[in-house]
This record gives sequence, structure tokens and C-alpha cells, in this order.
Amino acid sequence: MKLLLVLVSGILFGLGLSFSNMINPTVVLNFLDVFGQWDPSLMFVMAGALITVGLGFKWIFKRKAPLFSDEFHLPKLKNIDQNLVSGAVIFGVGWGLAGYCPGPALASLAYGYMEPIIFCIAMFAGFKCSQLVKK
Repeated sequence: MKLLLVLVSGILFGLGLSFSNMINPTVVLNFLDVFGQWDPSLMFVMAGALITVGLGFKWIFKRKAPLFSDEFHLPKLKNIDQNLVSGAVIFGVGWGLAGYCPGPALASLAYGYMEPIIFCIAMFAGFKCSQLVKK
């Protein structure tokens, strides 16, 4: 049952990314191009996501534990450190240059285009490199 829920969640997430056109890097790059061909549609996607998460968290955290675990697994660290800031900067620069972030990049693999394949290879190489330089 747990794996089925994971599969359905992944399919729903991928469909949402496709429907909102977030798998199209041009839409993302145009959203970031405020003084050029600005496309505000991504703002509505983000607002919808924030509303969904806000309401979902209120409802979910009324429970003592999630359905398939004994406890909620929330971050224990609360401080802003060098790793957090540098990771956020690298993520933002990568997103701004390529127009992809990890979720949409993986969802766009379904189309079989070379660009997201190359991006995902580079992304996983970056993940591996970050493990090597971890303190």
C-alpha cells in the first residue's frame, strides 16, 4: 500500500508539473526575466503550491504520526549555515541558467529530449560531488 501511495503521489506531482508547464525551461526563464519577456504564470503555480502546502500542513500535523511511519521526520537543524546558503545559491544559479530544478527535470525525462537528460546527468554528478566535499 505504501509503494502504491508513493507511485500515485509521484504521478500526480509529475502531471502537475506538466500541466503547469514547469517542465518547460523557457517558462521558468521568462519568469526570471523581469525586464524582458516576463511571464507571470509561474507566480500562480507557486501561489497554488503555497496554499496547498499551507492547508495540507495544518491538516496533516493534527495527526500524531503520518500514515506509514511512527513519527514525522522534520529537520532538526534550525540554523542558517554556510552549507545551507551555498546550496541555495548553487540551486538558484543553476535554476536561472538552465530553467530546470530537480522535480521538473525528472518529469521532463518522460518526453525523451536530450536537454533534460544532459541536465539530469549533470545534476546527479553534482549530487555526487557534494557528497565528496561534505564536511
